[in-house]
Amino acid sequence: MSSSRARLFDSSVGTKILIGLTGLGLVLYLVAHIAGNLLVLLGPETFNEYSHVLLGNPLIPVIEVGLLLVLVVHMYKTARMQLANRAARPVRYEQKKPAGGSSRKSLASSTMIFSGAWLLLFMIVHVATFKYGPVYEAAGGVRDLYRLEMENFGNPLTVVFYVISMLVVGSHLWHGSSSAFQSTGLVHSRWTPRVLVAGKAFAVIVAGGFALIAVWAFFTGGRP
Repeated sequence: MSSSRARLFDSSVGTKILIGLTGLGLVLYLVAHIAGNLLVLLGPETFNEYSHVLLGNPLIPVIEVGLLLVLVVHMYKTARMQLANRAARPVRYEQKKPAGGSSRKSLASSTMIFSGAWLLLFMIVHVATFKYGPVYEAAGGVRDLYRLEMENFGNPLTVVFYVISMLVVGSHLWHGSSSAFQSTGLVHSRWTPRVLVAGKAFAVIVAGGFALIAVWAFFTGGRP
């Protein structure tokens, strides 16, 4: 990367663009992830077959490394921007209120660092639980991730942790998915309001979908 490009991405505008691009990349991953995970509602055969095909893809390790890099850049740049904004405003507001008018400042936007830190903890727990959890074997010699998921979501504390985490995901996406378009310059007087509504709807669908899986597994144990 040339010095001019490095300076661009270190600038305020460049930082916002990079945050927006990496955020959109993570949003696309969430779309694929929730679509695949909802297959658990169709039963063990369907879900285990899907997970077997997915894990057997030789590109998965490369994709995982790429996602990790995107995540690290996204979190690092977001944290730096938030800290810079706070440093530029040394006197804290006496009382925080959602901004009115055309401003997009809200509780979700002002707690992005907190929600990001919580989600980092959640991802560590999630990966340790499912990627490196017990290996069960299902019919056909494939890994029985369905059983592993049902076992974990049979614990009420795990379900509560996941539901709270999904509320945090929703809060993060509520602000982040729509602001990503603004940060990358993809704004238009006609389409921007619709993008904002779509971003909020996306946040509800993704967070609600993941929470649904945990609650459904707890109350049914995977039984139809």
